[in-house]
Amino acid sequence: MALHELFSHPVERRYRAGLCSKAALFLLLAAALTYIPPLLVAFRSHGFWLKRSSYEEQPTVRFQHQVLLVALLGPERGGVLAWSTFPAFNRLQGDRLRVPLVWVREEDRNQDGKMDRLHFKLELPLQSTEHVLGVQLILMFSYQLHRISTFVMQSMAFLQSSFAVPGSQLYVNGDLRLQQRQPLSYGGLDVRYNDTGNNGTSNWDSQVFTTILDDPNPIWVVGRAAEAPFVINAVVRYPVEVISYPLHERVIKFAWVQYVSILLIFLWVFERIKIFVFQNQVVTTVPANAMPRGEVYKEHLS
Repeated sequence: MALHELFSHPVERRYRAGLCSKAALFLLLAAALTYIPPLLVAFRSHGFWLKRSSYEEQPTVRFQHQVLLVALLGPERGGVLAWSTFPAFNRLQGDRLRVPLVWVREEDRNQDGKMDRLHFKLELPLQSTEHVLGVQLILMFSYQLHRISTFVMQSMAFLQSSFAVPGSQLYVNGDLRLQQRQPLSYGGLDVRYNDTGNNGTSNWDSQVFTTILDDPNPIWVVGRAAEAPFVINAVVRYPVEVISYPLHERVIKFAWVQYVSILLIFLWVFERIKIFVFQNQVVTTVPANAMPRGEVYKEHLS
């Protein structure tokens, strides 16, 4: 009758030596080489003690239909023409106030529920003796992030272009980019910069989070027919942003995962080294087979 192996288990073997022996010194050295080098390797990888991380998110941006326009006129007329959607600003302009025609359209190109770009067109009526040499334009937006924390901000895109030759049209194509001076708070609701009462423009330079119109690539078109308006065509894209945020309580978790992943390799290697050293009596010890548990129990009863 053929016999088949049904069960097996390793036999434990013990090695005895004094605390001041070479074997004890070897175990102390092996323990130090097992636990300390993984810590040094993880730390030297420059990713061990991370205090901040980053992720990608497309913000939820909506145009607020709030505009401020200042057109710089040629030297023959001098001065400026201005208009905004803010009544208090318009009342201060007097004769410089000129009401334009404005067309606005926001577009969700990938149908994900978030707007991807703004198409903005403005026609400023001009007299035949008026010529535009420069433009300052402010567009107001609602800017929100939701993935790591709920962040709500009133932001703006500021465009300033001036040329030596009078123009008839200005074409602008740029990205509304987020500028961070500190990491985004982790979790919770942040509405510090949702300053609707001041239209989002108070203490703009001191804000930790702001937006800019990046790489606008203005194209200035010269030559304007008499009585023809000055036209501004702008496309403002809302791109995916790389947002930085603090790790705080998760610093230890990331450090621990990196350390343990390297430590497991060192534990396996040094376990094999210790078995080789003691089995081959590289250091002098007194080997003894461990008594099975059943036999220990029987000896106890006797």
